[in-house]
Parts: sequence; structure tokens; C-alpha cells
Amino acid sequence: MPGTRNTGLLALGGIALAALLTVLGHLEVDHLDPWTLTISDFAVSDRGGVIDAAMVVLALASVALLYGLRRTAPPRPRTRAGRAIDLLLVAWVAGLLLAAVVPTNDPGTAMTTAAYLHRYASVVAFLALPAAGWLLARRPDVAPAAGVIRALVVLSLTLAAAMIWSAYPGDRVLLGLIERLLILTEVAVLATLAVLQTRPLVDHGVVVPHKRGVPA
Repeated sequence: MPGTRNTGLLALGGIALAALLTVLGHLEVDHLDPWTLTISDFAVSDRGGVIDAAMVVLALASVALLYGLRRTAPPRPRTRAGRAIDLLLVAWVAGLLLAAVVPTNDPGTAMTTAAYLHRYASVVAFLALPAAGWLLARRPDVAPAAGVIRALVVLSLTLAAAMIWSAYPGDRVLLGLIERLLILTEVAVLATLAVLQTRPLVDHGVVVPHKRGVPA
């Protein structure tokens, strides 16, 4: 469908830029332990730095992806699942932006109101995206990657459960590693959806075969 290829490429570019900025942000803060401290701990240690920018870039890439998904959605009337997908992806974007703007507490200090707001915004984002991915996997236009998306969703929810365990009874054992694996898995969901949007000749889930002699 016209326009969706561009939104897919824009989303992929934003995801790649966000990943690069996150790596650079870790290199700028080299005195912290990435195995036990979260990305938010690194971000607050470099307030206003590139990790916050990475979160904003990822949120904007998700907006482009949402726009493309709306264009390839099945014809009206919109279903309850379609409206739920929109709300969940908006929650993901809002959670990212709020977590970028509102910092957590410095490592080793008491939780503040802002830190709790940051934490719960992150929780909402981490749960909203896999829920949206599971619903999206039912759509005809997502069928070519439905199995991959479902596997990533199950993995992300497993990692989210492991992160909750580590943060409370687990005494933060490998909390930073688990969180980074969780984020990597959820970003993989976004990237898979973005790649689907770059595929040509897709109309409401029906892939039109290329005719002989007609360039792809």
C-alpha cells in the first residue's frame, strides 16, 4: 500500500539510531555495572544525555510504525482488537516518552516520586508492546511474521517476569542484563513489524505475486 514502505524504512532507521545512541550512552558512563544496573540508572548518571535521546527516537520510530499499521489495517468497520492495538501502542510510546523526561533516582539512593513515576511508566511500556504484538499477529497483513512475533512476545513476557523476580526477591541479581535482553526482544518486535511494512505489493494481508518481467 502506498506510503507504508516509507514508514517502515523510517521506523527501521529510528530503531537503528536509538540502538546506536544507547550504546554510546553506555560508553559515556563507564563507572557503572551494566550487569546489575538498569539502562535508567545509566541515563540518570548522564542526565540529558544520549540515552534519553535514544528513548525519544525510539518513541518517534514507533509513531511512524503505528501510522503504517493503520494504513495496512483491514477495511472498516474497525474491530475491538484494532482499537486495542492502537491504545496499547500509544501506551508504549507515552511510557517511553515519560520515562525519558522523568528520571529515576540515582543508584543507591531512596526512591522519589519522580522515580516511581519513571518506574511505572516503564512497566506500562514493557507490558503494552508485547500485548499489542500478540494482537497484531492475528492480522492477515502480519501473517508472514506471526510466528516470529508470537515467539518474541512470549520471550519478552518471560524476561519481564524474570526482571520482576530479580528486582524484588532476587536482590537485583543480573537485573541489568535481564532488562537489556527484555528491551532487545521488544525492539525486535518493532523491527519485525517495520520490515513487514517495507515489503512491496501488500494489500490487506494479501501478497500479490510479482508478474514475470515486472521488477519487484
